[in-house]
Amino acid sequence: MSDLVEHVQLYIGGELVHPHSTDTIEVISPHTEQVIGRVPHASRDDVDRAVAVARRAFDDGPWPRMALAERVEVVTRIKDAIAIRHEEIARTISAQNGSPYSWSVLAQALGAMMVWDSAITVARDFPYEERRAGVLGPILVRREPVGVVAAVVPWNVPQFVAAAKLAPALLAGCSVVLKPSPESPLDSYILGEIAREAGLPEGVLSILPADREVSEYLVGHPGIDKVSFTGSVAAGKRVMEVAARNLTRVTLELGGKSAAVVLPDADLAATVAGVVPAAWMNNGQACVAQTRILAPVSRYDEFADAFAAAASQLVVGDPLDAATQVGPLVAKRQQQRSFDYIRIGQEEGAKILAGGGRPAGQDKGWYVEPTLFGGVDNSMRIAREEIFGPVICLLPYDDEAEALRIANDSPYGLSGSVWTGDVEHGIDFARQVRTGTFNVNTFSLDMLGPFGGYKESGLGREFGPEGFGEYLEHKMIHLPAGYGGEA
Repeated sequence: MSDLVEHVQLYIGGELVHPHSTDTIEVISPHTEQVIGRVPHASRDDVDRAVAVARRAFDDGPWPRMALAERVEVVTRIKDAIAIRHEEIARTISAQNGSPYSWSVLAQALGAMMVWDSAITVARDFPYEERRAGVLGPILVRREPVGVVAAVVPWNVPQFVAAAKLAPALLAGCSVVLKPSPESPLDSYILGEIAREAGLPEGVLSILPADREVSEYLVGHPGIDKVSFTGSVAAGKRVMEVAARNLTRVTLELGGKSAAVVLPDADLAATVAGVVPAAWMNNGQACVAQTRILAPVSRYDEFADAFAAAASQLVVGDPLDAATQVGPLVAKRQQQRSFDYIRIGQEEGAKILAGGGRPAGQDKGWYVEPTLFGGVDNSMRIAREEIFGPVICLLPYDDEAEALRIANDSPYGLSGSVWTGDVEHGIDFARQVRTGTFNVNTFSLDMLGPFGGYKESGLGREFGPEGFGEYLEHKMIHLPAGYGGEA
């Protein structure tokens, strides 16, 4: 993306319209530090307009009243178009937020397509109505669309997270106001174009790039029935507080400080090959990243040397270069945040085993070397706080009971993994870790199962039937005693 990408209109209700304000958002390349894009900054008036058309579309429009098969047909066209344009989407996202292009293709673009596809599978099989035998007579339980949804997505995986919210919401029959991050709004215009060409009815989808202030206005808008938010714990708490004024339903997918637990019988090569990409994925800017690696004291030096060597060999550079494994962080503030935590870790007594500074030859761009700290105690800030950069902690443990205690000793509970020569034992270990998702000798995220967190990692779930149900209300209809007709 060498040319400036500029948009002068907002996507509201399926149409490109001029914004109320002349304010703009400049998109800056984290690699060159140059402006690569400019889009309108949505105002409160734009939010009012978007919510109003979404309200009309839900209350009076055809979308929630269509047969499921008709909605599936439209959403399938969206999914197929994302697959066709996946390279364009991947390049756009990499240019905005620094994700390595190879990772963007798989996770940012094709991963988003898989989210849409999985939601279609779930929607087709979902039980929208069921008859039950009640205490006083038969009852009919219905699941109906929740209404107008505010979907607030972050900059690190914008299309993937947007799909996680949009796909189930649209298939359920909701209308949506999507709020992209100001760091990564360009790909949302591709999505808007795809949705329009797919035949999404008027008013069903609006896309409003904006800052935190306008986002808060959207979340607190009385015309919103449901908020689905992905971001930091602090922002999630604020979303919950603002939404509570209207008793608006919320789903929160927040941060993580996940533990990759290496058991004493783990295979060295396979463990390193699995954990390294899971730790430094997306430049460390992933809520599910395995940022605490727990290794047994009996093999600590062996694993420390192997992980340090692997971190040092990661290719750092231009995110649009296919060979790059770690790119720049999304913004200068995020780069400085990583450097601050590297300093804090050293002050706390941890030892840098790899990285720790700016990569050689990268004088421009918001780069941080893939960094590994050794000798980390779980009480240290670098082990407890989400850094959201390429800074990973290696912690020793004496026995499995201590490993389990350390894994669970966190304010977060989003992801995790265990690496062992005995899969059945690994499954037993997984059952004892208080996180919403967990992996045994692998690292993945399956879109047909529930994804979300324990503790401060969030509320509610995305993906699978559980995530689909977040966009539905439950209604009970009492039927007369002895009624045996069809529901």
